[in-house]
Amino acid sequence: MVSGRHKSNSMRRVFVRTPGGKTVERYVLRKPSRAVCSITGQKLHGIPHMRPTAFRNLAKSKKRPQRAFGGVLSSRAARRVITTKARNTLSEE
Repeated sequence: MVSGRHKSNSMRRVFVRTPGGKTVERYVLRKPSRAVCSITGQKLHGIPHMRPTAFRNLAKSKKRPQRAFGGVLSSRAARRVITTKARNTLSEE
């Protein structure tokens, strides 16, 4: 009988072939969803989607793009925000 923690769909079922020829069922944690832009809702490029424990072990440059609003906004949305901020500071002077 399957233990109680494996009865829900929070764990993914993976069928693995053992060297003895048997097929066994393993339970693996699911991958989280992709990171999305907070303005447009697009999927962000350059950010891996993995479990927080694996993500923590990555280098900082591998976690997010090294540019303004990297990892928060898509490149199109970031470009739009930067230009509107620049226009607002010019109009205030």
